[in-house]
Parts: sequence; C-alpha cells; structure tokens
Amino acid sequence: MAKAFASTADLTEKQVSFEELAPGIHAFTAEGDPNSGVVVGERGVLVFDAQATPKQARRVIERIRKVTDRPVRYVVLSHYHAVRVLGASAYGAQEIVASSGTRRLIEERGQQDFESEVGRFPRLFEDVAEVPGLTWPTMWFDSRMVIDLGGRRVELLHLGRGHTAGDIVAWMPEEKVVFAGDLVEYGATPYTGDAHLKEWPKTLERLAELGAEKLVPGRGGAAKTPEQVREAIAMTRAFLEDLYGVAEEGVKAGKSLKEIYDEAMARMRPKYGHWVIFDHCMPFDVTRAVDEASGIDWPRIWTHERDLEMWRALEGGE
Repeated sequence: MAKAFASTADLTEKQVSFEELAPGIHAFTAEGDPNSGVVVGERGVLVFDAQATPKQARRVIERIRKVTDRPVRYVVLSHYHAVRVLGASAYGAQEIVASSGTRRLIEERGQQDFESEVGRFPRLFEDVAEVPGLTWPTMWFDSRMVIDLGGRRVELLHLGRGHTAGDIVAWMPEEKVVFAGDLVEYGATPYTGDAHLKEWPKTLERLAELGAEKLVPGRGGAAKTPEQVREAIAMTRAFLEDLYGVAEEGVKAGKSLKEIYDEAMARMRPKYGHWVIFDHCMPFDVTRAVDEASGIDWPRIWTHERDLEMWRALEGGE
C-alpha cells in the first residue's frame, strides 16, 4: 500500500510544552510540530515564528498570557514557509520582521508555498480560512538587526543560506540562548525541499561559533545544555551530509531520481527513520538534493500539483 501523502495521515494533536530557558525567554514546543520562541522585555514581547494559522498562534498567545500581560510588539519570521508565518495576524504586533532574503522569497513563491503546505499539513492548517493572506514583513534587513525590548537585547542574524536562502536566528548573547528556526532540528527530520545543502553545514558552523548554551530548534525539544546544543547541531549536519552524499553519488553514476530515492531511504532509514516527519520529508529532501547535485542552485518552486506529481513518482498512490 502506498504511503499517505506528506502528513495527511497525521491527525493526532500534540502535547504542548512552554519552558522558561532563562528569565523571560521561553520555548514553545509541541512534540515535533513547529516550535516558537518567546522573549519578554520591559516594553513588550517578541515572538519568533508565528505558527501556521491564527488558531495555532492562539496556543502560543495563551501561554504568553500566563507569564505577562505586555503586548506582543514584534513577530520575527525565521523564514518564509507558510507553516511558520501565516498565524502572524493573531498577535496584533507592531512590526513583523524578516530578512530581505525571506521578503524576496515571499514575493517570488509565497502564494504557491501557502497552497502547497495546506495540502501537506491538514491538521496544522485547521481553520485556514482565518488566514487573511500572505504574511509580509514590515521591517527587513540583510545580515544583522538588534531589537531592544527594554532590559532585553535580541540580535537577529542571517548567518548564511541553509534551510532556505533567507533563514535568520534570534540570539540573546547575555543569556546565551538562540532560537535557530529550521536551521536546526532536534530529533526531527530536516526539511530540505527549498534548501542550499552544500552551504547549510557552513551556516551551522557560524551558528555553533555563537557559543549558545541553550537552543530552540525548528522542531523537537529544546536543547537545554551546551552538550545538547552541540548534539542538535551535529545531528542536523550529519543528516544533511548523508543526504547530499547519496544524491551526489547517484547523480555522478547517472541514476534516476527514483533510484537515488530508494537508495537514500535504504541507507538513511536505519539511522534517522525514527525522527519526526521522516517519511514526510524524504521525498522532498531527496528531490532537492538531486537538483542541487545536478547544478540547480536556486530551488524550484513547489506547488500543490508538483507535490503530488513528485509523490506519485517516488511513493505511488495518492
């Protein structure tokens, strides 16, 4: 029997955790669903990654209101993917912040990504009709921006291409906490369908050089010790290098996408198959890895139609 498309069969609600990693700095995690970070300052709140819909965002707001009544002044987008950004309207923030690279990607492919991801994640996009449209940044920057929340300094950094061309992290240097977005996953499978796989490990090196002692990944539990931070980064890097290695080897040998996919699954499932959304991600991951190994630097745009065509070719069925 063919596998159900992407995450369409994943209808189980996840258990939410809201942990304080340092005074006023919180990790919102949900058993492998998309994470958010929350920073509370004297003048208001910053939320890092908005969730998929206003309904999903209200789960974050509910936790924020248990620790502060200060307004959410900033919503920061780690990158452009719909599952991260389309809940932004729920916060009523004064500013929505992203990198200039993310703004470009929203303009180029935001609508297609919206339609694609709704098809992949029906549970996360429940009540999607509440979404007022694409989420556009009101502020953007190239490499670095500092936000002063009042007694709390947050550095937003674009460290290089990785999960997308526009990824940013939020770094709190005094507390040594970083919100890494999907540049790092912890016990969850990296999605690389829009990635720059050869550059991503170098970006992770720059992230590691910050010296974070706690880290909130895009998916998976928070890393709460320096050892766990190093582990999360190393595990993400190992996956990326294994994936690209299989793709590069297959392309050089003249193998088809299907042949390379089957080889990747056979070699990578024993090591990574227990990670969250492994079966969802791998068809997209291998397709992008083969493209990049074939010389396609700028990721091709995923549409819902392309999603289904690729899935049928690699997995059969729906």
